[in-house]
Amino acid sequence: MTVLILTFAVAAALTWWLVSDRSPFAILDHPNERSLHARPLPRSGGIAVLMAIVVGWGWLLAWHGMPPHLIWVIVAAIAVAAISLLDDLFELPARARLPVHMLAAALVLLDGVALPWGWPGRIISLLAIVWMLNLYNFMDGMDGFAGGMALIGFGCLGAAGWLAGSQVFALYCGVISVSALGFLPYNFPPARIFMGDVGSTTLGLLAAALSLWGFGLHIYPLWFPLLVFSPFIIDATVTLVRRGLRGERVWQAHREHYYQRLVQAGWGHRKTVLIEYALMISAGSSGMWTLAHRDWLPVMLTGWALAYVLLMLLAEKQCGPVDGR
Repeated sequence: MTVLILTFAVAAALTWWLVSDRSPFAILDHPNERSLHARPLPRSGGIAVLMAIVVGWGWLLAWHGMPPHLIWVIVAAIAVAAISLLDDLFELPARARLPVHMLAAALVLLDGVALPWGWPGRIISLLAIVWMLNLYNFMDGMDGFAGGMALIGFGCLGAAGWLAGSQVFALYCGVISVSALGFLPYNFPPARIFMGDVGSTTLGLLAAALSLWGFGLHIYPLWFPLLVFSPFIIDATVTLVRRGLRGERVWQAHREHYYQRLVQAGWGHRKTVLIEYALMISAGSSGMWTLAHRDWLPVMLTGWALAYVLLMLLAEKQCGPVDGR
């Protein structure tokens, strides 16, 4: 547990430093017509999160050695973090970022971190990794949101690993979870700092990679990580499909995600993110319970499918029609 305490301390200290006037990174997120914030704020918080992960994972590597299926995940994460930092600095076009995302996903597959269905499984895995790292970035648009998903999501993956007797896997997930916890006090509404693309896209890559890693270790079935991260997956995917059906540019910045529309409808950041936290905790805890009670899986999955349909209908009623901007 020492590694988790150290990781949290590093994340909290570095985030405090990046928020302060002594920060050497003058990367500001200026509000525009797509933003939900009203004043420029630093978007360098992801650097603190990733540096804390480097410290925590470095500790684990020193004590436990390099586990299988991790070396290329680390290389892929470095590639995504590098292109995302450049994007934070210079706002790169999608055509510059996407090839690196595809390369990073392919690197993850080199470690055998993929669905075990031959070439179809590898293709699906590659596309899923690219989608996850981008959807995580899409969902990083509200104070405390992406950090909370990292805290709860990776925490659930780690808890499942611990209960399954895979302590090393659990600790690698736990390091990411507590890194987000150290960042959250400065990002919780009203945020003083944002994660930036360098944090959100890299966390998205790690969410996909560690989900597949745990699946490959037989820690949990595939439905478990999908349920754990479903608050992000459902919102981002439904929004993308809806925009695509209207013939809009699906990669263009917008404010049509359900969480964005709820903030604009008057709920504000704090109320919306707290409700999202409750949804994340409910999804993760029900998944953990079902791991121990597999006979209830059809009931649980059916219940969540109905719950998401109901939640989307309620959100549509609360928010009104999409304005298309």
